Amino acid sequence: MMLARFRPVFEYGLALLLLTIAWWYASGPMGIPKYLLPSPQSTVSTLWDSLVSGQLWPHLWFTLRNIFLGLAIGGVAGVAGAYLLYKMPRLSTYLDGPLVVFQTAPKIALAPLFVVWFGLGLTAKIVLIVSLVFFPVLMGALAGFRSIDSRMHDLAKLLKLSPLSLFWRIDLMAALPGIFVGLKIGAVQALVGAILAEWISGSDGLGYLMTFASATYKTSLLFGAVLLTSLLGIALHGLLGAIESRLLSWKVQDGR
Repeated sequence: MMLARFRPVFEYGLALLLLTIAWWYASGPMGIPKYLLPSPQSTVSTLWDSLVSGQLWPHLWFTLRNIFLGLAIGGVAGVAGAYLLYKMPRLSTYLDGPLVVFQTAPKIALAPLFVVWFGLGLTAKIVLIVSLVFFPVLMGALAGFRSIDSRMHDLAKLLKLSPLSLFWRIDLMAALPGIFVGLKIGAVQALVGAILAEWISGSDGLGYLMTFASATYKTSLLFGAVLLTSLLGIALHGLLGAIESRLLSWKVQDGR
């Protein structure tokens, strides 16, 4: 059980180690110029200097705030929409087609349009992130709700549970595995959406920092921002995995 708990950490660590070795070889013995590929040492040094000087913290906080805000709004909206479709099968029948169309629409390509509609401020960034999070959570939650054993609802009737208690104690708990699948996908999408939105507009965030570093040919800073973004993605995935294990400990113990 203990080994299974630390297995993801080992896998992430091994992947990062292999990537770092390949990176070091390409920037060192392979002889790729530093202005094209800085060494891991110079990248980490630049990233550390930015952290110590305080230059990086406002950008990091700005991106994290947008990610968590968009993930929270998109997650709640996705679960609420899925529950509505679950409780109203006829509405689900009518909306299945439009939902597929909206889900397959290239929202990344629509990012400039969101800027036109909502301006250069925070609203356009949050709308983009929410649109990327909403559909994975909606699909995952809907699959979870539809997999609920009907006998659980029969038991709820015998216990005379209120609609709110039925939702919290049975429907939501049974749908949590599907919800977390959607949230894990949505978290990665939220990170991508946040960085993209900061590329397009704004003067804050890791995406803006990448644009600034690229425009000023500060390759080490650019690679440092990319590295930090990757670590953020791993941390988000790990955080959601830990919360899932905590909330679904009964399924882990049951071996399913």
